[in-house]
Amino acid sequence: MGLWWGRALDAARIDAAELRADYTRQRRIVARYRPSGYLATRLLVRPEHLPHLLAVTAFMHLSDTLLDSGPRPERAAAFARWATQVREGMAGGTVEHPDLRALVHTMTVHPPLRTYVTDFLAAAPADLDFAGFATEADYQSYVDAYVLPAFMLIAGLLTGEDTPAGYREACRTYIDGSQRLDFANDLAEDLAEGRLNLPQETLDAYAVTRADLESARDTPGTRALLAHVLGRARHSLAAGRPLADLVPPEGRPLFRAMIGIEDLTAEAAQAKGAALLRGPARPPLPSTLKLLFSERARAKRSAVTTTGPGTGAGTAGSRSGARP
Repeated sequence: MGLWWGRALDAARIDAAELRADYTRQRRIVARYRPSGYLATRLLVRPEHLPHLLAVTAFMHLSDTLLDSGPRPERAAAFARWATQVREGMAGGTVEHPDLRALVHTMTVHPPLRTYVTDFLAAAPADLDFAGFATEADYQSYVDAYVLPAFMLIAGLLTGEDTPAGYREACRTYIDGSQRLDFANDLAEDLAEGRLNLPQETLDAYAVTRADLESARDTPGTRALLAHVLGRARHSLAAGRPLADLVPPEGRPLFRAMIGIEDLTAEAAQAKGAALLRGPARPPLPSTLKLLFSERARAKRSAVTTTGPGTGAGTAGSRSGARP
C-alpha cells in the first residue's frame, strides 16, 4: 500500500484493517478499468473524499459488468443477488461481499448517497433487456432510465446534501455527451460482444449497415456516420460545461478535468476516423497529464486565495476536486 493511499484512508477515518483492504481493492478496480479517470481522481480529490469516490466508481463498474456479462437469466439472477446484498447492508445487515462493504460504509459517511444508490438499483435492470435502439428517442429513454441514475451516484456524492438548482439537468446534458462518445469510441468492442449501441435510424440516415460496421468498412457513409455521432457528443459535452460551476468548489477541478478528458478522447476519435471500427481511440497521454496538472495547480492557487497563506493550503491535503 502506497504511503499516499494510507494517508487518504486515514483522512477518511477508515481505520479497520478489513475495511481498509476493501477500499484498496476498489481502488485497484478503478485503476485497471479507467486509468485516466483514476489518475484525475488521485490528483484532484481531497484525501478524505478519495476512498469514497473510488468505492462508488468501482460499484458502478462492477454493477455494469454484472448487467452485461453472460446469458440474460444469469445476469438477472446475479444482479438481483448483488442488489439484495446492497439493500440488506443499507438496512443495517451484515455485508459479506467484499466488493460491497466499502460502498455500504461510504453510505454511512455520506447519507444522501443512499437515495442515489436506491434509484440506481431500481433503474439498473433496464440494461438487462437492452437490444439496441431503433430510434434516437429510444436512446434518449435509455439515458433517462439507466445512464443518468448511474452517473448521479458520482454526481450526488460530490454535491452532498445541498443540490443546486439545475444540477440534475446539467448532469443529464453532460452524460448524454459522455455516453454518445463511449458508444462511438467503443463500437468495435461492443460489436464483438454482439451489441450495437447506435440507433438504427441513424445508420439508415447514412446508408450504413450493421455489417459495414462489423466489417470495419472505410466508406464515405461510415466516416460520415462516425463524424455525426462524435459531433453530437462534443456538442453535448460543451453544453454540459456549466456543470463544473454547480458543484462545491472542491469538486470543480475534477469536473473540469472529466470534461477535458472527454474532449481529448473525442478529438482522438475524430482523428482516427473509420479506424475507430477496429479499436477505440485514447486521449494522448501528454495532453491528459498537462490538463490534470493544470487543474491541480489551479486548485492549489484557489485554495491559497481562499484560505490565505500560512494555513497549509496547497499541500497534499488541501481542497481539490473529484471523479473517475
